[in-house]
Amino acid sequence: MAKKIEKTTTKTTSANPMDALLKKQRPSLLKKGKEVEAKIVSLSKKGIVFDVGGKAHAILGELEIKEVSTYLPYLKVGDKIQARVISEESKNGFPVVSLRKFFEKGKWEILAEKKEKEEEIEVFCGDYGKGGVFIDFMGIRGVIPKIQLTEPFISSPEKLTGQKIKVKILEVDKEKNRLVVSQKASVLKISQKDLKKKFDAIKDGETYKAKVLGASEFGVFCEVEGVEGLIHISEISWEKISSAASYVTVGETIDVYVVEKNPVDLKLNLSLKRLTPDPWKDIEAKYPKDKEVDGEVVRKEKYGYFVRLAPGIEGLIHVSKLTGSEEFKTGQKIKAFIERVNEKERRMSLVLPQKEKPVMYR
Repeated sequence: MAKKIEKTTTKTTSANPMDALLKKQRPSLLKKGKEVEAKIVSLSKKGIVFDVGGKAHAILGELEIKEVSTYLPYLKVGDKIQARVISEESKNGFPVVSLRKFFEKGKWEILAEKKEKEEEIEVFCGDYGKGGVFIDFMGIRGVIPKIQLTEPFISSPEKLTGQKIKVKILEVDKEKNRLVVSQKASVLKISQKDLKKKFDAIKDGETYKAKVLGASEFGVFCEVEGVEGLIHISEISWEKISSAASYVTVGETIDVYVVEKNPVDLKLNLSLKRLTPDPWKDIEAKYPKDKEVDGEVVRKEKYGYFVRLAPGIEGLIHVSKLTGSEEFKTGQKIKAFIERVNEKERRMSLVLPQKEKPVMYR
């Protein structure tokens, strides 16, 4: 009696959903090196599957899979990305594409989109330097200006070193390789659109109340009706000063003059000295040639002595007008004569009283 042999078939299933998705398609004709628009069908830390417009789905090259995790929070199924075909058919039978161009410029596109939507990003904080706290976002270096921090970090910005924090984007420019972010805007939920309205309401040439936020070697940081501004050290006083911090107290309210508005970064250039008369106005009438004046030596330079005649008014006794035996000290009171005044260049030349003019006098 013959034994009946039954033909059996074995149904195989794939444990990997990505493999199952790929096996439903047959490879299409794709040229190596061709740029294609790739639509994301599936993505995970293990890779990305793309619809490249043909019969076949394509996969990301193995060497680039390790970079995917960085981008996962910013990509989603359905997104379309420019990709390049690096293999028409891999050993698994599927086309392979590269996202190298996207990896190189995609970060900037993500930043531009986040800025437009006023969404937060998470950055890694590095060292604190002259410009502020340096940060890193997916390999792009940027900065948080000190004025864009909240307490306690505005007083001790070095405390942010090594921390991951959320920020909002203020400036992003791929061409200039520039990224400026704000921790304050994130914490206080400041909207750039609302800030723009406040900025537009402020007028050039007007005086406003300003709150002092801080001071640095180059000026005083203020806030005018919710808009940030800087009083540059050259705009604090008509006199030459060396320390901006000595003129203000953090937290106090002062009057400031709006010199200029910067519409690019929504900042104000402010002035204190322009709230008082310019001492150099009509200077030639006040200090005519050969007039004898009393002054105070304020500093010695290699090219002569600077003498203060009045607040904001200094004249120079050039070395060519000296005998070489003079040894004036800072703060010493002396008499001098006006030799020459230039109101436009804000310069004044002085000579010392003497019986005979020096050989170099002219």
